[in-house]
Amino acid sequence: MQWENLTAPDFARAVEETGGVCVVATGVLEKHSDHLPVGTDVLNSHRLCCLAAEREPAVVFPQWWFGKIYEAKAFPGAVALSPELLLKLFNETLDEIGRNGFRKIILYIGHGGNAHLVPFVAQATQARRTEYLVYVKGLDLTGDREARWRELLETDCHGHACECETSISLANHPELVKMDAVPKEPALPLGRVDVPGGYSPVNWYADHPDHYRGDARSATPEKGRKLLALQVEEVAQFIGAVKRDEGGPALWAEFHDRAEG
Repeated sequence: MQWENLTAPDFARAVEETGGVCVVATGVLEKHSDHLPVGTDVLNSHRLCCLAAEREPAVVFPQWWFGKIYEAKAFPGAVALSPELLLKLFNETLDEIGRNGFRKIILYIGHGGNAHLVPFVAQATQARRTEYLVYVKGLDLTGDREARWRELLETDCHGHACECETSISLANHPELVKMDAVPKEPALPLGRVDVPGGYSPVNWYADHPDHYRGDARSATPEKGRKLLALQVEEVAQFIGAVKRDEGGPALWAEFHDRAEG
């Protein structure tokens, strides 16, 4: 169920019917080489969550366009809000989702650059008592799905506008993909920063100055539909696990009772 498509009476029923579970697919606006739209992360992750919520009922929040994307400010189409505004936007949105009756909120990481931001947003909710508990789902696949994913791919380097992301985009919105604009050569990490075991904000740009990682030339919509199906399985399973979780909310309340003395 998509939040924005529900009438007010239907919305109230949806909160009850889903067990009070809401899913937010977090993405950004950024360059995806020259062949994919700047909204790729949001378009794909939101559709993924909607499909998963059809299998395991939940309410999916409207498309979330804002995340950590300072590394794309050199390219057209990026929208990079300040860290302070991003945190405020997340926190107030979570509060509003909670005010609407949802007691379990899943933040799905639909953009690699949000891999640090989104868990921090979830951790920061512990600074005060909330009536809701936040769960974070990353891009990883569990069980045998990771092996099944790899079997579908013809290339080894992935990460941004690559074979898998382009294939999924071809399955979701082929009219937005320009396969004739796919670079003629793969984009492999350049390794221009060599500090093993460490991290610097310039690392991504050092490896991928054109905001492309991988080789999209072998992407196909058929491959994309199979990859998307694996993601839907994964997220639907996670939604189900969150629904069944009774320990988390109980411990959340217990923790805040103790913290408040």
